[in-house]
Amino acid sequence: MSFLNPESVLNQIPIKDNAKAADFGCGSGGWVIPLSRKIKNGQIYAIDIIDEALSALKLKMEAEKVYNIRIIRSDLDKEKGSTLRNENLDLVIVSNLLFQTEKKKEVIKESFRVLNKKGLLLVVDWLPNSASGPAERTSPQEVKQISEEIGFNFIKEVDAGIFHFGHIYEKN
Repeated sequence: MSFLNPESVLNQIPIKDNAKAADFGCGSGGWVIPLSRKIKNGQIYAIDIIDEALSALKLKMEAEKVYNIRIIRSDLDKEKGSTLRNENLDLVIVSNLLFQTEKKKEVIKESFRVLNKKGLLLVVDWLPNSASGPAERTSPQEVKQISEEIGFNFIKEVDAGIFHFGHIYEKN
């Protein structure tokens, strides 16, 4: 185990190279850039509310000549916050976002809304007892409870390093 490595985590989940995916709370692109290498013929939506992070992502995309990412500035705490169409995606990534919001259920509901039937939700967040990371944490049990209440099936845990947990859920 090591520190969080998005590429390693993404290698643990089945993703077709023509998939449609979104990264909720994408920041400056720690997940969407590696994801763009796996989804070469698909579309990725990078969604965040912070302008500086999205500007940094745009620069990375230009430097790496990545053309299959669409940047969306939006508030995921709000209903239909991603602005994406219903049942349009194969994968949603929610990484290091839930610990930052009091509206965890709304974020997971939004994931459910935009995913196709059998679409996958990848949740990665800080382990409650890890020696590193923010003061606020979201437990794996809380994420599982909320996700299953909304209608997701827990599929499996993924290795997300020594400071994070990783869960994969499937939309019924």
